[in-house]
Amino acid sequence: MAMEHWLIYLVAAFGLSLTPGPNGLLALTHGMRFGLRRSVATLLGGVAGFLLLIAVSMAGLGALLAASEQAFTIAKWLGAAYLVYLGIRTWRAPVTAPVRAENLPDSGGRREGPAALFLQGFLVATSNPKALIFFAAFLPQFMVPGVSLPLQFVILGGTFAVVEFLYELVLAGAAQRIAPWLYRHGRMVNRAAGATFIGIGGVLATANRAV
Repeated sequence: MAMEHWLIYLVAAFGLSLTPGPNGLLALTHGMRFGLRRSVATLLGGVAGFLLLIAVSMAGLGALLAASEQAFTIAKWLGAAYLVYLGIRTWRAPVTAPVRAENLPDSGGRREGPAALFLQGFLVATSNPKALIFFAAFLPQFMVPGVSLPLQFVILGGTFAVVEFLYELVLAGAAQRIAPWLYRHGRMVNRAAGATFIGIGGVLATANRAV
């Protein structure tokens, strides 16, 4: 993958991470309930779940590329259109009120261990069908025909995993302060993420796709 292509992917990955979603909310709530150190297990579970979805998506897309390069190109165009659509939806999305610590479910004094927190993060990531649809539309824009699938998984999956982990780490570490700020400036965050998706979709739809 060319450096400029990877940089576009990096920006898109940041845009995806900034989009409000279940794992971001989980990072906030666990940060408030358990603190940063214990919440790391939750974040690692979420990242593992996303990597599984990326692997599943890339395997299917790799099979499509092997079967028909024309079909893969059509998938790229559809994916670019979906990114623009998602950008419009994100731009117009309502702002969700922050979850307060006193309103969070009580564990009844039971201390949840790292394995339980990891599993929660993993299940939240993998149980969201929109994430799988998104990756199926998102990844074709950056996959390169002729390059080994495992190598592309390391680059694309690894980049997204690092970006998502760092973003959720910030959320969990500053949960008490960030939650009210996100609520006050939620519309601005939604519009910034939406504009990112629209811009990336537009660029990829008009870019030269020759490899």
